[in-house]
Amino acid sequence: MSHVAKPLIELKPQHDFFIGIDSDGCVFDTMGIKQRECFCPLMVGYFHLQPVALAARECKEFADLFSKTRGANRHKTAVRILTELLPSHPMVRQLDFKVPDFSYYIEWVNNPNSLLSNEGLKHAIDTATDVKAKSQLRHVLKWSERVNELIAEIVKGIPPFPHVRPCLEKIAKQADMIICSATPQEALEREWQEHGLADYPRVIAGQEMGKKAEHLQYATQGHYEPNCVLMIGDAPGDMKAARANNALFYPINPGNEDTSWRRLHDEALDKFIHGEYAGAYEQKMIEEFETYLPEHPPWNKPS
Repeated sequence: MSHVAKPLIELKPQHDFFIGIDSDGCVFDTMGIKQRECFCPLMVGYFHLQPVALAARECKEFADLFSKTRGANRHKTAVRILTELLPSHPMVRQLDFKVPDFSYYIEWVNNPNSLLSNEGLKHAIDTATDVKAKSQLRHVLKWSERVNELIAEIVKGIPPFPHVRPCLEKIAKQADMIICSATPQEALEREWQEHGLADYPRVIAGQEMGKKAEHLQYATQGHYEPNCVLMIGDAPGDMKAARANNALFYPINPGNEDTSWRRLHDEALDKFIHGEYAGAYEQKMIEEFETYLPEHPPWNKPS
């Protein structure tokens, strides 16, 4: 890992402050189109959910865009939909629809030793001794690979959210900035260059350089004072990466991104630079963020 993450490890501070920024769904409005136009139609087809396609779409959008599992691994959320969200949906109950059996896939996803990726699926297929398990996992692999193909075909030319560029200009003058993303490096760099943003961050770090928490660790460890490192993101995983490095967190609220970026530019960034962000202000931001990402869907709220 170290040689791949060399740009992060060798980053020398030029400012007293450091800011890491997520990309998908945070800087660029790409999560919505990926889920609605790529993941969802293929999930309906490959998981045989055609009779309850509308319910499946509602479950997919809730799980991946508007709940606490926003931004989570595709296989984790697929299993959440198949085992939790879809069976409880009113349309599914009304039609008495039986969610198709993907028990071998679910078992693989729930195994803590599984590598939840296409490569991990291929390994599971190669090592499976049960013929039905092999067949089911091969089918899911086709789904996952087709999703990647469709994303490459469809997700193009999406500009950054309004107020992003002024924020990046302001940040670059006051803090060392990197991009922390789980997106593949090539796609990440292409997107930032396409929109003329690549010169603002000092490093653009994709999945090949490690996880987001590792990006922050490599770039900041031993270089900055307490409360001088901030992570900007749109998902609970971004906040988790910040907390793993004792960093502060500023949320870009899903569905209200424009307001979040404007507030960062006009208010929150100044508070961070002046040592006024940690404490009550950050807590207020996080409490607001969590109202955007409920745990339970609107059709299945606990009484």
